[in-house]
Amino acid sequence: FAIGVHGLKHDGKLFRTKEIFSERAPRINAYLEKWGTKGFTTPSMLRNHEWMLELNIDFCVSTFDTDPFEPVPEGVGTIFPFWVRSKTSDREFLELPYTLVQDFTLFVILSEKTNSLWKEKLDWIAQNGGMALLNTHPDYMNFDGQELLDEEYPVALYIEFLQYIKSAYAGKYFPAVPSEIAAYLKQA
Repeated sequence: FAIGVHGLKHDGKLFRTKEIFSERAPRINAYLEKWGTKGFTTPSMLRNHEWMLELNIDFCVSTFDTDPFEPVPEGVGTIFPFWVRSKTSDREFLELPYTLVQDFTLFVILSEKTNSLWKEKLDWIAQNGGMALLNTHPDYMNFDGQELLDEEYPVALYIEFLQYIKSAYAGKYFPAVPSEIAAYLKQA
């Protein structure tokens, strides 16, 4: 698993102004240091890569290739990780875009009953040599098989997707967490 800081608050204000960001950045950096991580994910996928260079991070998971259901619906248009580099210093971090729709969007907002969209997109990503990155939320998974609450989906959909990956792509993928991808690409 991976540990990363996910902002300070999920209030949508981190990138509202440079002043707010600069006020919160030192506290975010303090948590990064305290928790021994170099990873960051922005709340609600709101972001400003230029400002984020103030954070002491090696990698960030704060974009998506394409997802019209996010608060900022324009994606980065790529299924590959990319470097965000400062124009005035040697600071940089690796941005890893989500390439598979988030579980909450798929099963709660869109009310999908199967994981076929994940499988179809994964197959397309594999055919194009891209990175499959999925963000899941255990707090929306129903683990006990009981009646689903309003914002839950059966964990079996996630488990079955993992089984699909293992069987359809055995020996053909690099199962890594974001920190491992960042370290690997930094050496390349």
